[in-house]
Amino acid sequence: MQKISRVSFAGSLVLAGMAGFVDAVGFILSGGLFVSFMSGNSTQAGVEVSAGSSQTALVAMSLVGGFLLGVIAGRFSGVRIPHVTTGTRIIGLGVALAAAALIVAAWPTPGYSLAALAAVMGAMNTLFIADGRAQVAITYATGTLVSVGIGVADQVAGLNRGAWIRPFLLWASITLGAVVGTLCWRALDVWALMIAAAVLCVLGGSHLVRGLAQSRARSQRL
Repeated sequence: MQKISRVSFAGSLVLAGMAGFVDAVGFILSGGLFVSFMSGNSTQAGVEVSAGSSQTALVAMSLVGGFLLGVIAGRFSGVRIPHVTTGTRIIGLGVALAAAALIVAAWPTPGYSLAALAAVMGAMNTLFIADGRAQVAITYATGTLVSVGIGVADQVAGLNRGAWIRPFLLWASITLGAVVGTLCWRALDVWALMIAAAVLCVLGGSHLVRGLAQSRARSQRL
C-alpha cells in the first residue's frame, strides 16, 4: 500500500468509499448478504446449508462466484490490454456498475442478479496490481484492519511510524461509504447505485485529465 503515490491513494479512498456504498445497498437488497465481503457470504452459505435453507445458500455462493469472475475479468483485461489507463478502467467500472444496477432493478428477486454487483466489486480490486498482488485492499475491510493492527504494533515497537494511517483511512472510507449508501438507498432504493456509478465515472475522468496534463507538461519540457 505504501508503494502507490499520494494521488493514487486518494483515488483509492474514493474507490473504497464507493465499495462500502455498494456493499451497503447490496446488503439491504439481499436481506443480509454482501457484494464485496466474500468471507461473510461463504460463512453464511455454510450456515444456511446446515439449516436446510438451500436458496439463501445458493444466492450467497452466486455472489462469491460473481466476485471471483469479476477479479478474473479485471486481471485478464489488465494483462491482455496493458495500455489501457487506470482512468479508463475506472470509467469502465462505473459503466459496468450502472449496467449491474439496471440488471438488479429488472430482476430484484430472489437475489441472483446481485452477482452482477459482486462482479464489479471483484474487478475493482484489480486496479492496483504489482507483482501479481493487489497493492490496495479496496473492498475488504478485514485485510485492511489487519494492516492497521500490524502498523500500530510496529509503531509501538519502534519498527515503523505511521504505517497504520493509510489502511485506517481505507477502513474509514469503506465505513463512511456504507453510511452514505444506506441513506441514499432510503431515498432512491436500488437507483442509489447510480450515484456510485457516477462517482466512479467522474473519478476516472479526473484521472484521464490529469494524465493528459502530465503528458503535455512532459512534451513541453522536451
